[in-house]
Amino acid sequence: MTKSVELQFDTEIRAASDPNSISQAKNLLGKGQLVAIPTETVYGLAANAFSEEAVARIFDVKGRPANNPLIVHVSSVEMAQDCVSAWPDEADILAENFWPGPLSMILPKSEKISNIVTAGGLTVAVRCPSHSIMKDILGQCGFPLAAPSANLSNRVSPTKAEYVADQLSGRIPLILDGGACQIGIESTVIDLTGQTPTILRLGLISQDHLQEVLGDVRVAAFENEANEMLKSPGQLQSHYSPRAKVIIGEGSWEDLLNKLNKNTHVIACESVPNNWSPDTWHEMPKTVRGYAKKIYETLNRCDQANAESILIQPLPLESEWDAVRDRLSRASIN
Repeated sequence: MTKSVELQFDTEIRAASDPNSISQAKNLLGKGQLVAIPTETVYGLAANAFSEEAVARIFDVKGRPANNPLIVHVSSVEMAQDCVSAWPDEADILAENFWPGPLSMILPKSEKISNIVTAGGLTVAVRCPSHSIMKDILGQCGFPLAAPSANLSNRVSPTKAEYVADQLSGRIPLILDGGACQIGIESTVIDLTGQTPTILRLGLISQDHLQEVLGDVRVAAFENEANEMLKSPGQLQSHYSPRAKVIIGEGSWEDLLNKLNKNTHVIACESVPNNWSPDTWHEMPKTVRGYAKKIYETLNRCDQANAESILIQPLPLESEWDAVRDRLSRASIN
């Protein structure tokens, strides 16, 4: 259940290309306020990671469960090392190969990171994003930013400023509009605190990519309950959900289409049939990167169109699709 937050801001949406908007974001963050900022994955709801009061605002604004930790965004390895109490060789290898980029590493937290960031845990996830706007703000602020997706808890992550505004308008002072996010789904999260590096959230940096540089890497089973202590965001079974009911197509695709009602939208890699309204048919790219970039935008568009349900054509079974399949599976659990 999303916590009710008093609407207290006349939320401003400013072009991230305007240098004055970057200064405004820096000033707000320095005062403990929240700013929605584009990253290469999704838009993030950013706060000073060293300010317990600022981070608490993230949980209030999103209605986020207190047991769901945040990822801390940094501008460099040096800033990341300031957030952790240990930096193993594996972290150096991963940073050299995948930073800046969509990879979050879980490591023992330093005393500078409040327990509210880590949901009471002893570890923290750190990521160095590649988006130029986030990099610029991190560089100007000089402190790390806790930044989960800029949406209400459990809803679809926003990949455009307009989708941030749909959910958070009135709750935060500023949204930086940097256009559409280039990747479109959240970062891979890898836990480096155990004997074997373990993926806790799938992303476009795959198990195969990580094994090429680390050797043995396993993927954790995702069977967490809502009240469990979590090491990483994205571990709850139900997540990334639009308001509409999501149905993953099983069985005969033609039979499923014939049984649909008029308020059902379809997401498929096929062109719209002649007997189907193009307004409720969303054709997707056939490549995993193209699909990932577009899927959250499409789910948000279905919500804007007041779809009652969304039928999604099954994805290919190849491992490169695992991260996208994971997001859609969680979105379909209601």
